[in-house]
Amino acid sequence: MKDLVVYYRTSDAGYPKDKPSYVNNFSCLYNFLKEFPFKSVNIIVMADNVSDETKEKLEKESSGLDIHYTSIGSSAGSFRNVFMDSLNLDDDTIVYFLENDYIHAPNSMNALFDGFDIGAHYVTLYDHPDKYISSYDYGEPTRVMKGNVCHWKMTISTTMTFAAKVSTLTEDKDIWIENTGGSYPTDHQAFTQLREKGRTLVSPIPGYSTHGETAWLSPFRNWGEII
Repeated sequence: MKDLVVYYRTSDAGYPKDKPSYVNNFSCLYNFLKEFPFKSVNIIVMADNVSDETKEKLEKESSGLDIHYTSIGSSAGSFRNVFMDSLNLDDDTIVYFLENDYIHAPNSMNALFDGFDIGAHYVTLYDHPDKYISSYDYGEPTRVMKGNVCHWKMTISTTMTFAAKVSTLTEDKDIWIENTGGSYPTDHQAFTQLREKGRTLVSPIPGYSTHGETAWLSPFRNWGEII
């Protein structure tokens, strides 16, 4: 088993999104813990600006997890906080930065490892539907590879939910610091710069995770049945 540390970022703040009824902070957390059992994975929950009610529920229903409470107040600042903390880990450790509104399909953890086994620098489990819209000419130039779990495609960008080894994050530190200086991370710009640097980002087809926003659900899975 590879060394995996997950930084699970949750908050009661954020801007309103149209989400399916089955998507909420705790339904996504329960689903994640089913696919990434904390007895075999080091999970660090970073709870930023959460209410007393959320804090009580986290501690009651997530017993055994390492929970940290912060009052940073911005998505970019929250990410930068966990990013800097991750640089203290061993170089070969895989770090999965995860936001609180993602659903994971069965076998997601093995799929995540598979992305690194094919040699990628960055791995996302999300097959982002925005890559198939008209602004991308209904697809993007890519290369498709066969792993041991699924097929993978090289993609230009993803959200702030992704994984990388600590050695890669350390070498790319300046890019991540540059793109997390405001209230919101400039993730597309960050991954564009990384690609120009020679980094590879891969996503599985079909996806093993989805963002929980109705308009951007990863295609070809019934996420309501999965969660």
